Amino acid sequence: MKKRSVLKLLFHILMWWPLFSGCIDEESFPNSPRGNFEALWTLIDEHYCFLDYKKIDWDAVHQEYRRFITSDMNSENLFEVLSNMLAELKDGHVNLSASHDLSRYWNWYLDYPRNYDESIVEKYLGRSYRISGGAKYTILEDNIGYLTYTSFSTGIGEGNLDQIMSYLAVCNGLIIDVRNNGGGLLTTADRIASRFTNERVLKGYIMHKTGPGHSDFSEPEPIYIEPSERIRWQKRVCVLTNRHCFSATNDFVNTMRYFPQVKIVGDKTGGGSGLPLSSELPNGWAVRISGSPMLDADKQQIEFGVEPDIYVQMDDADKANGIDTIIETARKYLSSPE
Repeated sequence: MKKRSVLKLLFHILMWWPLFSGCIDEESFPNSPRGNFEALWTLIDEHYCFLDYKKIDWDAVHQEYRRFITSDMNSENLFEVLSNMLAELKDGHVNLSASHDLSRYWNWYLDYPRNYDESIVEKYLGRSYRISGGAKYTILEDNIGYLTYTSFSTGIGEGNLDQIMSYLAVCNGLIIDVRNNGGGLLTTADRIASRFTNERVLKGYIMHKTGPGHSDFSEPEPIYIEPSERIRWQKRVCVLTNRHCFSATNDFVNTMRYFPQVKIVGDKTGGGSGLPLSSELPNGWAVRISGSPMLDADKQQIEFGVEPDIYVQMDDADKANGIDTIIETARKYLSSPE
């Protein structure tokens, strides 16, 4: 039987620090339904970083799912069983990838109100909005700047940000709408956040697994956001959020809330604070799991999201009239006396 090659763990520091790569001691698993099941279960058992935090009895999960494994099952049935087992982790960063499908856990936002309507956002942008990098921005009629950024996978340069800051400098306040931003590059998120602080700010901590035990972690290492040396925003800001703010966006919102002139407005973010690592099963299926937990500045977990300062949801009557309740709440706040 074919044996698994050395297990490669590629830490996707979602484009924030340089890519880390490493190996763990090899365990041999045969390329059979049972072998692939045991390989995946062991990978989670030894390297997934939230088993204790989420109070998951992984041994019980093993007992539950191994009874579905048979020696003659086909690859699609095996994929279904393994995908269902991974869903027990309730983690949007966890995926199993085969040639025919990609497993995913999306209930972290599907089970909640959407709090976003692209067609209404387009009305606020109008027809003459500007586009720079991944940002769309304009000045609303009450002299409030509005910037929407729907994916940190779309890069933005320092020159782009200089132009945006200069154009919006006349505004009395700024709305940054990251609703429905599912994440992407942490470097992009930090590049934008650095334009809103004049000093070095502690934004959180990171830990790394140091052994196979569920609680084998390094001491928390501090993470700071440094102020940009370019044009920086000095006025009040509202960051708009919903449950679809995930991964790098969750980190961006966590960072921005530590700046005194910033308010988070909307719904709780979707979370996703575990930095992913990748591996491969004996049959070649790719696996991605959360490997290193990130904490906030108080050393609290943000895997399940960041709470807003001003909690508000879309009102159905407003929505029917083409009004975005969350944008309007932010405009009202920014237009009020400080």
